[in-house]
Amino acid sequence: MDDRMRIGDLTERAGVTPRTIRYYESIGLLPPGEREGNGHHYYTEYTLDRLRKIDQLKKLGLSLEEIGEVIDLYFTDPSGVQPKTKVVAILRKHLAEAQQKIGALEQFCVDLQATIDRFERWLEDKDQV
Repeated sequence: MDDRMRIGDLTERAGVTPRTIRYYESIGLLPPGEREGNGHHYYTEYTLDRLRKIDQLKKLGLSLEEIGEVIDLYFTDPSGVQPKTKVVAILRKHLAEAQQKIGALEQFCVDLQATIDRFERWLEDKDQV
């Protein structure tokens, strides 16, 4: 059975644009399509599987660079241990960064409230004069 598909079929099934396919090929997330004598590129179910995995990883918040670090593991480690271990490490880093940003925002809110309080006291003092 021939599981090859042209880029239009691939984009329709994966829910991406041809531009996305070409970009992912250019940065190494996807293997290039097989070119035939008529100039058409053909893709396989493997490419579709990779596109679906890329989409899942993007939804987890991984950058394309981070996806590039783990995507091959999903297709070479049938146990799934290596890719998931690496993704957990990346997600832990994201969580730490998010917690740091939350802390910074909380401090910013405290500082804003202090400034508001100080200005309001100043305005109240001016009203009493």
